[in-house]
Amino acid sequence: MVSTSVPQSSQSITIPQRHTGAFALIDSLCRHGVEYIFGYPGGAILPIYDELYRAEARGDIQHILVRHEQGASHAADGYARATGKVGVCFATSGPGATNLVTGIATAQMDSIPLVVVTGQVTRGAIGTDAFQETDIFGITLPVVKNSYVVRHASDMARIVAEAFHIASTGRPGVVLIDVPKDVGLEEFDYTPIEPGNTNLPGYRPTVKGNPRQINAAIDLIRASHRPLLYVGGGAIAANAHEQIKALAEHFQIPVTTTLMGLGAFDEHHPLSVGMLGMHGTAYANFAVSECDLLIAVGARFDDRVTGKLDEFASCAKVIHIDIDPAEVGKNRAPEVPIVGDVTKVLEQIKQRIEELNIATNSERTKSWLDKIHLWQEDYPLVVPHPEHSISPQEVIVELANQAPNAYYTTDVGQHQMWAAQFLKNGPRRWISSSGLGTMGFGMPAAMGAKVALPTEDVICISGDASFQMNLQELGTLAHYGIAVKTVIINNGWQGMVRQWQQAFFGERYSCSNMELGMPDFELLAKAYGIKGMVIRDRSELKDAIAQMLACQEPILVDVRVTKDENCYPMIAPGKSNDQMLGLPQKTQS
Repeated sequence: MVSTSVPQSSQSITIPQRHTGAFALIDSLCRHGVEYIFGYPGGAILPIYDELYRAEARGDIQHILVRHEQGASHAADGYARATGKVGVCFATSGPGATNLVTGIATAQMDSIPLVVVTGQVTRGAIGTDAFQETDIFGITLPVVKNSYVVRHASDMARIVAEAFHIASTGRPGVVLIDVPKDVGLEEFDYTPIEPGNTNLPGYRPTVKGNPRQINAAIDLIRASHRPLLYVGGGAIAANAHEQIKALAEHFQIPVTTTLMGLGAFDEHHPLSVGMLGMHGTAYANFAVSECDLLIAVGARFDDRVTGKLDEFASCAKVIHIDIDPAEVGKNRAPEVPIVGDVTKVLEQIKQRIEELNIATNSERTKSWLDKIHLWQEDYPLVVPHPEHSISPQEVIVELANQAPNAYYTTDVGQHQMWAAQFLKNGPRRWISSSGLGTMGFGMPAAMGAKVALPTEDVICISGDASFQMNLQELGTLAHYGIAVKTVIINNGWQGMVRQWQQAFFGERYSCSNMELGMPDFELLAKAYGIKGMVIRDRSELKDAIAQMLACQEPILVDVRVTKDENCYPMIAPGKSNDQMLGLPQKTQS
């Protein structure tokens, strides 16, 4: 028991009990609904792991021992993306903490809620260059939403409650809690703080949109003939899928999504035009170039979306809806800025439409939708079928056909873009490092998603170069029997680097070939006690994927694909969205 309630008159009082800072941390995490912690122990964090040992023995929480701290941060990230909950990871001081930095930056760039706990040297040793001391608070300042160094054990419950509140509200992000070793050991009179009992006067995210701006947005939508909804990761974070669908259908507005926004709108819907940007569909990029109104929903006008910024949606007026006021107008000044929670703002718009009795007018956008449908027919995504090898696109399409409802994680590069083009994911079923572009993200992120959702299929699509960044996490999969299915699109290259070297650097392939030193992935999997497979021929593909999906244990599939296939369409640096390389030939009528 943490505290004792004693009757006194008609009320009760809570008598604090003596506990350590480590106990307060673990107890607070449990009170905030944490089921899994991904981490790796070390000297400075041992008091916390000692308390964790007791909590695990009670069945209060489970720790997943990764093989590298970066794997812990990516696994917590994948857990958070798949569930919408706050992910939690642990690491010790010094190199343990610095090994988390890439995962922290990855999550923060994509607005993923994490609470990261690091051990630190004792308070008296801070600043003395003690063994395994690093200023992780200072190192991570640019890549976190907020951070703490716990100076007194009595602050622990408050700090944890604040951390979870900050990480999960407003624009989600990463909160770091750095715990000196002696703070973990320090005893004090512990009074727990329940979730939601926080007092942060300076932190009040704007949730509702300004009513005048709501009216202005509706006026622009009603006046538009060529509107386009541009939906980003903020819509996923806000669970705004139904609200986006309702707005799109009411006004018959086509919808394009960013890499982070995939799944926010059903890509089988006739109003969907898929992903836009550097490797987006031709029809999405043509649409954004010719629209007269761009409705940005939880998107931040990233450079991989906009191409040449001053030519991005140059014919359009802009409505920008985002919970982060720093993003509204940062790259493109909108005619109607609306700061607020995406879901609540869209509900406000819907409510106002009903109040004004604005009827659906499909005729207004009919010619616009007809034009987009012609682009879709003329410039489809193409799946090559080379005579003597398997194309990467074929592998993605086969996965999509056999496992349309799986949760997919990816690494970064060509395979990521092909997966984005050809998978049709539902909400939260697309998990990919988008802003930072972190190789090695895919398998540990899949690990986190599978731990969170043990009855769902979780498939990691990786490349032979990306996979080798964190291949040690095969040990974690084997240790816990985490049934992640990993598919390596193996072309023997850092594929996207090779493509850029071919297109823009005179075919000088400097340090991008990965064939020398490449492991036998099938044998590597078997060395970890995991089933491995190799697919070399198209005739094997369908049955092998079916066999992989039927496997109830971790499995690794190495698919040998065409070595020189490029990912198109592609917008070259400095070009506008309608100036794409590699467009397919128009289909013959």
